[in-house]
Amino acid sequence: MLTEITGLCLIAYLCGSIPFGVLLAKSQNINIREHGSGNIGATNVARTMGKKAGLLTLAGDVLKGWGMVFLASQWFEKPILIALAGLIVFLGHLFSIFLKFKGGKGVATGLGVFSYVMPVPTLLSAGIFALTLRVSGYVSLSSILAAITLPIFGIFFRMPLPYIYLAVIVGLFTLQKHHGNIERLIRGEEVKFLKK
Repeated sequence: MLTEITGLCLIAYLCGSIPFGVLLAKSQNINIREHGSGNIGATNVARTMGKKAGLLTLAGDVLKGWGMVFLASQWFEKPILIALAGLIVFLGHLFSIFLKFKGGKGVATGLGVFSYVMPVPTLLSAGIFALTLRVSGYVSLSSILAAITLPIFGIFFRMPLPYIYLAVIVGLFTLQKHHGNIERLIRGEEVKFLKK
């Protein structure tokens, strides 16, 4: 069992480490980390390379999260091990071995993970994201509110505790990764993704 869990963690980390935004930009001879915000995620890719590239990056990051917990659920039945796979694939995105242990903010990868393990709470948090983005135009604020509300929805719908704990941990990482955005929001300097 220990060998299987170790293998699961290794696969999850390597899968999470795949930097789709960087690879997509590199195919166009662009170093995405030298453009816009420098982030490797879908928002910066879309701003730099267009909506199609942003959507492809989003799809890649979501699918690696979803695919990893799906694989874990086929491999193991225990929610705690599925949650572990979700955490490791998320951390792989944040601290990619292919980017010298740097990475993105993990919102899309987290979306992939939770859309599988907590579909209804995730759908509601995605609704919070969409509504906030529509009203404010800020992806960062939308991501933060979605991350905060997810464990609350998880508790309301009585999801397994390992998934709720995972949502709390991912939410805390999301807040930490968005500390610069939070400071810019407070100063009124954050760049909007959508114009009102």
